[in-house]
Amino acid sequence: RRARELGAEGIGLCRTEHMFMQGERLKIMREMILSEGDEALGEALSKLEPMQVEDFEGIFRAMDGLPVTVRLLDPPLHEFLPDSKDLAAEIADSEARGEDAGEQRRQLRVAEGLEERNPMLGLRGVRLGLLKPEVYLMQGRAIAKAAKTVREEGGHPVVEIMIPLVALAPELRRMRAMLEGELAGEGIPIGTMIELPRACAVADKIAATADFFSFGTNDLTQMVCGISRDDAEEKFLADYLREGILSFNPFQTIDRDGVGQFVKTAIERGRGQNPNLKLGVCGEHGGDPKSVAFFHEVGLDYVSCSPFRVPGARLAAAQAALEG
Repeated sequence: RRARELGAEGIGLCRTEHMFMQGERLKIMREMILSEGDEALGEALSKLEPMQVEDFEGIFRAMDGLPVTVRLLDPPLHEFLPDSKDLAAEIADSEARGEDAGEQRRQLRVAEGLEERNPMLGLRGVRLGLLKPEVYLMQGRAIAKAAKTVREEGGHPVVEIMIPLVALAPELRRMRAMLEGELAGEGIPIGTMIELPRACAVADKIAATADFFSFGTNDLTQMVCGISRDDAEEKFLADYLREGILSFNPFQTIDRDGVGQFVKTAIERGRGQNPNLKLGVCGEHGGDPKSVAFFHEVGLDYVSCSPFRVPGARLAAAQAALEG
């Protein structure tokens, strides 16, 4: 609602992971991750699905008639579990009190099994959707049910589903086929976030299965530049800017010569395969005037940013259109 009040003409990135991060939902999410056997898994999912339906109904009503791009679960599963060190400490406390810590030990085994050395490039996004499809399929059903309900109320939901972290055309092709079986003929467009260099290079192959691309330029910048944003901002980015090694922060303003070339390649190859491919960008760059000017130059259809940056992004888009 706040975004719409500030002039937004849709939601370019509706993150779904935050819907599971608190209170009872986090508890049920943990039950699902820790479940053993189909029955326990199904029980946890049956609790989560109506919550997701309610979430999406609220969003679709608030944005009635405007596009909403829903990104399916992106982070790795271990982010929803307690830290393994905390679990180990709980086990030690329980055993010191003479209590049975069997269930805590089981949770610790699961948590340790899900931990990764480099989770940013690990089992998350579409990879998680393909290998552990239950959550993605549940989200697909919830989106379809919510869209149908709002439409039957007389509303006009305009929904898109975005698959994160696609690097290989078969990933999107298989995930799309799996999801379409859950969407009940709702005709919901399915696309992908372009956030990996390889996805830019093979955008023509990915576009054969995608209805739209949304460039995730925050992560694409990290991948292309080989820079961890958090580490850079803590350790050396300020020094690079002060010493003139960098003339701007590439996480605030798009790096035209580097990241920008990957974006251009993906646009050319994607639209070469599918001239009707819808193209947008989501992330901090979507609210930066210099970046918005670049996105206009290369032919993107829209930019997406956090709600408080919408007025500035609208002004920058208008200026770019006038100057173009």
